[in-house]
Amino acid sequence: MKSRIPLLVVACVVAVAACLPAADAVQLKRSGDTVEVVIEGQPFTTFYFGTDSPKPYLHPLRAASGKVVTRGFPMIKDDAEEIRTKYQDHPHHRGLFYAHGDVNGVDFWAEGSAEKGRIVFRSLDQLKGGATGVLSAIFDWVAPGDKKLLTETKRLVFSGRADARIIDVEETLQAGKEAVKLGDTKEGTFAIRVAAPLAPKNGATFVNSEGGKNEKEIWGKRAAWVDYYGQVGGETVGIAVFDHPTNPKHPTYWHARAYGLDAVNPFGEHDYYNDKTRDGSITIQPDGRLTFRYRVYIHAGDTTAGKVADEYKKYAAGK
Repeated sequence: MKSRIPLLVVACVVAVAACLPAADAVQLKRSGDTVEVVIEGQPFTTFYFGTDSPKPYLHPLRAASGKVVTRGFPMIKDDAEEIRTKYQDHPHHRGLFYAHGDVNGVDFWAEGSAEKGRIVFRSLDQLKGGATGVLSAIFDWVAPGDKKLLTETKRLVFSGRADARIIDVEETLQAGKEAVKLGDTKEGTFAIRVAAPLAPKNGATFVNSEGGKNEKEIWGKRAAWVDYYGQVGGETVGIAVFDHPTNPKHPTYWHARAYGLDAVNPFGEHDYYNDKTRDGSITIQPDGRLTFRYRVYIHAGDTTAGKVADEYKKYAAGK
């Protein structure tokens, strides 16, 4: 009997270890002005922050199975499915990004002209893998004429499990010596351009936490989350965005479109209500800060199979 005890101990240790996240489950690998994110040995996404784009972005995002859930264009211009479905509009919709169309009157959302603002990389302050991966970076929001309007601290926490991938996002905007007005426009703010098969215009589905099931019921409406799902390569997958309960104007407004843009935008009230007397802007006072938090939840199956509502409850409870 004594000889069996060590074997039982080893078996118990192995069983417990199998239930724990691997110490290096998430790896972050910097190469120049990109950071590759690898989860459980599989590529998940890449963070781009170089000068070739007016703003930083993540591209592509993948489900746990490896299916790509974000659009390739404009980074990839020859994708056959995107060409076939005429899915190469709005070239400023780069994967997952954060920007706004009216910051003291300057447009940081659109691209392509000298009158637009640029979100310029300053420093990468944290890059740490492990059971989760943490990336923290500083950016300056620079208007034409090289005038800095805002300092942005972007914190991304990456995690995954067998059936899901998760990004927790924290965006802190800090004003300098002058106040900064985030103006009332629908063009913003925390945004994902989903892959062509996940666009409702191409036959996919999007729903929100309030039971909305189409653009009329979702665009410009308040909700805690919005989920897009559909068939990608013969597999049903979905991508949801969660609005944190501590965010200004929670539950937030959504600039979510059937053509495939899922954007959180708490600012565009005069568009949402078709009422020019409304003002959805928020002003950050001199030296003040404003923080927004979101979760991106990429799941297997549709909204029900992916337990999106339950996952949101966990997120809202701090889990």
